Amino acid sequence: MRTAKNQRQHRISRLLEHHAVTSQGQLVELLAGDGVMATQATVSRDLDDLGAIKVRVPGGETVYAIPEIAKERIAPEDHLRRVLGDWVVEVAHSANLVVLRTPPGSAHVVGSAIDRAGLPEILGTVAGDDTLLVVAAESAGGARVARRLRQLAAG
Repeated sequence: MRTAKNQRQHRISRLLEHHAVTSQGQLVELLAGDGVMATQATVSRDLDDLGAIKVRVPGGETVYAIPEIAKERIAPEDHLRRVLGDWVVEVAHSANLVVLRTPPGSAHVVGSAIDRAGLPEILGTVAGDDTLLVVAAESAGGARVARRLRQLAAG
């Protein structure tokens, strides 16, 4: 399966969070297990783009990791504001759910930016082609989260 660069890099960051990845070859295999075909050279460039570093873990082995500083740099609130402003065309809500509409093929971009922003009132997102489902924490509710996302989109 051919995967867009930002989708592949998101999968790489998730894999590094959940697996002790010791080599680029191992990462290529883990991606393949998820149905993502990538060469070692591509994975090398992705790791560089993500700011991944090798860290020593207990037992002396070195594994890839993405420092917290790099994660914050990837999607600060300014980035989220820009992505929402550029791609969100409609916001609706119900109970603790928010539905965002985007141009075709753009929902994953918005979902990734929201996920990486780490907003405490958002539990997660599910992206389709042009529709994004945002699950709000019960304590926040869909109306409040929809209002916040609209404000961010407006700049």
